[in-house]
Amino acid sequence: MHVRTVDQQRSDVHNSEIPLVCLSCEARHGGVCGALEPAQLTELSRQSKRRELEAGTEVFGQGERAPGYANIMRGVVKLSKMLADGRQQIVGLQFAPDFLGRPFSAESAHSVETATDTQICAFPRAVIDRLVDQSPELEHRLHEQALKELDEARDWMLTLGRKTAQEKVASFLHLIATHIDPESDTISRFDLPLSRADIADYLGLTIETVSRQITKLRKDGVIEVEHNREVFVPDMDRLARYAGMD
Repeated sequence: MHVRTVDQQRSDVHNSEIPLVCLSCEARHGGVCGALEPAQLTELSRQSKRRELEAGTEVFGQGERAPGYANIMRGVVKLSKMLADGRQQIVGLQFAPDFLGRPFSAESAHSVETATDTQICAFPRAVIDRLVDQSPELEHRLHEQALKELDEARDWMLTLGRKTAQEKVASFLHLIATHIDPESDTISRFDLPLSRADIADYLGLTIETVSRQITKLRKDGVIEVEHNREVFVPDMDRLARYAGMD
């Protein structure tokens, strides 16, 4: 969860121009909305809508015209590509406060589906496109996120192409831990956002291999697993070493 700095909190308290719904939004400071002026936030908040989505809900379909954009407020979203023969591959995950949608592109390049129960703040395409024209800082934030996603995709290519099965599973757990709880760099506790089948799909492994490697990590004391989905990482540095990270 993104923690606001003291300066951000004081600024909010004394800035009555910021809409109340935005004042209570922790994702605003780490997300693209942090680039907007109070008047622009007011315009956006008037046309935005908070939505609670159950796990497995499709937000955008691959190849479909996306009617708008959204910020992830809570939860995990998976991006998938569908091949012509019906096979599907998970190609990415997004977390709060990531921005969903691709400006300057009318169609969604991926299927966007909630992996967990998720809350989003959705807004019409026309509003964001207009604000991008008005705010160089907003365009800069969107560009930064696109570059971050590119860097993460390149890192994941390394994981899939060169790492062992153990390193792949450890890398996946490290990815979830650092994105769901980015403020904690020593220990982490989280629920697995994907099923064993989805993890296997994401890592290019079999379900049996994923289960076997999770069991090995548990026996080695790298992680603890409760109720089959809740994972506790007592030492993030050790998990990173098992993931083959520097």
